[in-house]
Order: sequence, then C-alpha cells, then structure tokens
Amino acid sequence: MTEEDDLPANFLTEKMQHSSGELVPPDGLCWLSVLFCLMLACFYVGSLYVWRSHLPRDHPAVIKRRFTSVLIVSGLSPLFVWAWRESAGVVNGPSLLVLMGIRFEGLIPAIILPLLLTMVLFLGPLMQLAMDCPWSFTDGIRVAFDPWFWMLCANDMRWLRNQVVAPLTEELVFRACMLPMLVPCAGPSTAIITCPLFFGVAHFHHVIELLRFRQGTLLGIFLSAGHLIGPVLCHSFCNYMGFPAISTALEHPYRLTVLSSYLLGVLLFFLLLFPFTDPSYYSLPVCTLTSFPSSSCLS
Repeated sequence: MTEEDDLPANFLTEKMQHSSGELVPPDGLCWLSVLFCLMLACFYVGSLYVWRSHLPRDHPAVIKRRFTSVLIVSGLSPLFVWAWRESAGVVNGPSLLVLMGIRFEGLIPAIILPLLLTMVLFLGPLMQLAMDCPWSFTDGIRVAFDPWFWMLCANDMRWLRNQVVAPLTEELVFRACMLPMLVPCAGPSTAIITCPLFFGVAHFHHVIELLRFRQGTLLGIFLSAGHLIGPVLCHSFCNYMGFPAISTALEHPYRLTVLSSYLLGVLLFFLLLFPFTDPSYYSLPVCTLTSFPSSSCLS
C-alpha cells in the first residue's frame, strides 16, 4: 500500500502543494473559502431584513416572517458547502451531512458533554438563579415534565426564536457550513478566530457578539465533537441564561457564595474543557476537521 493510499479522504488531492515536506493549501483556496462564507453570511442577514415593517422586532408577525426567510436560507445553506467543494476540488471526502456534523455516531455524548460543560461555565449564574427563584427543586422538576408548560413555550414566538430557531439556523449556517470551508484553508485555530467575525455580520447591532467567549467555545465543541447538536443545545442554553449579571452578583445578599460559584465555574470549565472535548468520545476521527490530515490520524 502506498503512502497516498494511507491518506484519509478529506483533503484536496490534486490541488495540494508541498513545501518542506508539509501539505499546504493550494493557491486561492483561502480567498475562495472566505468568499463563500461572506456570501453565506450576507445571504442569512439579508433574509432577516427582506421584510419591510414598522413593527418592532419582537412583534409576532415580524418573528413569523423572519422564521420563514431564515428557515429557507438555512435549508439552502448546504448548497454553499457543496459548491465550495466542487470549486475547491475536494474529492472522495465524507458525505456533505457528515462534514456538517449531522450524523448518528457519538450522538449521545455530543448531546450531554458539551451542554454539561457549558452549564459548568455558567455555575455562578445558575447558583444565583437558584437562590433567587421562588420555586423549590421539586417544583422545577415538575414544571420541566409538564407538557402544558412546553405547549405554552411553543406558542410563544419569542421563545421559539431564542431557544429553537435562532440556535438551530445560526449554528447550521455559521458553524456547520462555514467551518468545513475555513478549517482546510486556515486550520482549526485560525478558523476559531475567524468564524465569529462572520457571525458578527449577522449581529452587527450587538457588537458584543464579536467579543463573547461563547463563540470560541462553540467552535471548539463543533471541531472536537464533529456534531451540530452540541453547539445548538449550548447556544440555546446561553440564550436562555443571557450574559452573566456580574453587577447584580456583586450586590447579592449572599455575595460571597455567588462570586465563589462564578470563580469555581470558570476554573472547572478550563479543567474539564479538554477531557470533555476529546474527539474519541464522539466516534470522530481526529483528522476529520483538521486542515490537511496526515496518514497518522486515528479512527
């Protein structure tokens, strides 16, 4: 068996160049990747503002119209990845769905571990929420399993937008579709820095989105797990929790306990980050989303 036979399928076979024994992206690949990502970001943003209305963005009619356009764009977004593959000359690679993190292998860990890791990071806000909540723990469990509660949520357009449609469509477009185009060009580290910039295009009215630590975390989860479901659930959870209210924590009656929880959550997050994002938990070949894999990648 030749060395070429040992190489995994996910690379640009005929357009790769060799420099000092290392594989480097072919000329123009990065510009092509950035162009397709920028087009996809503008396509997504344009769908939000295609409807002209004087109503506020939280009005149910506005939300429903945006649901329609955003879901159409999200459904068409895999075509951008397919067009990029054809233009870049990727041959014999994994299926489009697998490349975008839509697969069954490792699904259960991809649901549990990233969400648990994100909840650890939000230990302080969760502790603050538990202290201020008038419900007991049993009341919370009872509500969580009450079908009427979820029916009420499903009838709330703002809840559907923040907890379902926005996380699903944004992660599909800005994570599942863009990362497969950026990583082969720039590598995982640079892609983690670059991808939030395209996400910021869709949130230019919220500049803080460009600075949120959450974006890098979700990118790392996608790269490590190779699953779309993990970032979607974490995104939904982050939308529910909102940005940590540090100023409120400083004025809390149990300030020391709450602030200690904030600190403990951050420390535990960094302690568990690499163990919880180990690709072996998710049945993911280590090389699947790396820039240009070598024959040493593991299955």
